Amino acid sequence: MDSIHIVGGKRLEGAIPISGAKNAALTLLPCALLTDEKLTLTNLPRLADVDSFGHLLNMLGVSTKVEGVKKGEFGRRMTLQADDLHSTVAPYDMVRRMRASILVLGPMLARAGESTVSLPGGCAIGDRPIDLHLRALEAMGAEIELAAGYVKASAPNGGRISGGDFSFPVVSVGATENALMAAVLATGRTQLFNAAREPEIVDLCNLLVAMGAQIQGIGSSHLIIDGVEKLHGCTYAVMPDRIEAGSYACAAGITGGSIDLVGARPEDMLATTNALAQCGLIVEFHDNGIKVSADGKLRPLALSTAPFPGFATDMQAQFMAMLCMADGESFLEETIFENRYMHVPELRRMGANIDVRGRSAIVHGVNGLTGASVMATDLRASMSLILAGLAAEGETEVLRVYHLDRGYERLEEKLSAVGATIERRSAG
Repeated sequence: MDSIHIVGGKRLEGAIPISGAKNAALTLLPCALLTDEKLTLTNLPRLADVDSFGHLLNMLGVSTKVEGVKKGEFGRRMTLQADDLHSTVAPYDMVRRMRASILVLGPMLARAGESTVSLPGGCAIGDRPIDLHLRALEAMGAEIELAAGYVKASAPNGGRISGGDFSFPVVSVGATENALMAAVLATGRTQLFNAAREPEIVDLCNLLVAMGAQIQGIGSSHLIIDGVEKLHGCTYAVMPDRIEAGSYACAAGITGGSIDLVGARPEDMLATTNALAQCGLIVEFHDNGIKVSADGKLRPLALSTAPFPGFATDMQAQFMAMLCMADGESFLEETIFENRYMHVPELRRMGANIDVRGRSAIVHGVNGLTGASVMATDLRASMSLILAGLAAEGETEVLRVYHLDRGYERLEEKLSAVGATIERRSAG
């Protein structure tokens, strides 16, 4: 099994190109199910999750053709075409690998009139629930059946689902995405209230419009979708990854360095850049991205995660690692997901001083961190350990790096280019 080895203590300086967004890519890929014409996605990141989603689409009858990239370049070009769906069943063996697989539910229902998808991870509805996905589809006339660990959605009498109104009781990114993809081919008008406003939702809407969908209110919490008979193919570029950009910004902060995030879009990550500035970093917006530079000792922060435009839950772990080196006590509150502090014990192994109380954490700044062998528990936790390793004295070994490969394209190459001593090693 691979591991990442880092010799810390190096000041990072230079430019890092920001890849296409993982969270956007996994939302745009299932749009291929909505048309029998070719859909070409560019700036597609080379990630394990993207490959897994491609395999799932292949099983459903979508052909995929990937064009390679030249050495030193990032982002791939993939052409997808679903002439005819071979299956409308997404099996457990595929869905268990990533929860984003649930996003085939809405488009398959809209295109084929039925869709059967394993419950993500085989979990119960109440655990990281998908009930809002199902309730939104029911508002469009879908009939929902749960049996043997699968959810089956079908249009009445084998026809098409119809437009309907649904108000999300809480903001849900995934449920908004599924509802959008179902509504674009429904008969009549659908209105979604309290819809998620994340940049990835805007990216999805923009792709659907490019395919011929009729959507009003893009970027707001009130989306109005008038269903159309048919969507067509198009070519579309995946948005830059705001979480990757924020992660590398934290690398500049924790190492006292300066990194130019080439291609990052300031409007997508204002909560992150505001927090970076409050922490004492210099944040400069320019025509081709964002430059983040350290300016003395890091200042402590009080942060609470929230749906967009609030501070992203996917940035919490990286900021926690950086704040371990701040001058004072920082307070973090995780309001989106439970059990999102699993990286804390591993950071403590490196000398961090962190108290966790339920969904809150107090980070007591320390003078320095020490390299150690640590175990990654999830994608963003993995990055927090990489960041800690970059600042730590001595060598850090990060195990279970398959988590990193789900969300960070060629991480070692990008960090090495700005001065990090980092390498991947394979066991045996």
